[in-house]
Amino acid sequence: MNTITYLSISAIAAMLPSLFYSFRLDTERRFLFWCFLAVAIAGSAVLTIVIFSGGWRTGFAPALWATITATLVIYVPVAALCREGHKLLSGLMPYLFVLSVLAIIWQNQPERPFLSDAPNVWVLLHIAFSLTTYALLTLAAIAGFAAFVQERNLKTKRQSLLTIAFPTLASSEHLETRLLQYSAGVLLVGLLTGMTVHFLQTGSLVELSHKALLSVITLIIVIILLVARKVRGLRGQKAARLALLAYLMITLAYPGVKFVTDILLA
Repeated sequence: MNTITYLSISAIAAMLPSLFYSFRLDTERRFLFWCFLAVAIAGSAVLTIVIFSGGWRTGFAPALWATITATLVIYVPVAALCREGHKLLSGLMPYLFVLSVLAIIWQNQPERPFLSDAPNVWVLLHIAFSLTTYALLTLAAIAGFAAFVQERNLKTKRQSLLTIAFPTLASSEHLETRLLQYSAGVLLVGLLTGMTVHFLQTGSLVELSHKALLSVITLIIVIILLVARKVRGLRGQKAARLALLAYLMITLAYPGVKFVTDILLA
């Protein structure tokens, strides 16, 4: 067993305490919440640092681990500063656990070389904004899903484990809106840095690629949703569907494109 495999298994194991704790009915014991979250972050962060210690990696599995770590790190201020933000853990950890399993399945997949003639600072800025955007939209999608579940519960008057574990409908909608606002700003900057990198590489501002097109579509969907919330008071399941659609587009733009090029077309 090589070092990456060992660290991958350790990172997955580090997520398990948070995964099981997220569905506890006793959500007021925040000390355990932070301890388990710190363990999960440490496990994925150590692995990510080791994977990228020799330079940027373009493979599907490294992209997933970078995404997992970025999402966990971005989640910390959301959980600390937002009302009932800690309850998003019930949707976040199962999703990240699935991503980690997919990463370990394809960790030995051959990778394409990372080629960039642009200055490193611009490339790193673009990568940082891209990861931050994906993390924010992941959390926004989970908040939207929580709002979807809570509204359905109010209509059916049936409680489930998810309705207890998730934030209330009002808190879920508030979290969704704030996270979408941040996502729109960061995604816009990410698109601008991407244009800069492309210009420095080719002399052209516009990049005609699936990733660029899907990122622009994501930004349009997020802006439409935010305007609809402000002008027409769009809430509940309709808003949640748009948030999930935006997340689907950004997923296709980043890990989706990598999966197709590195796995399906390899």
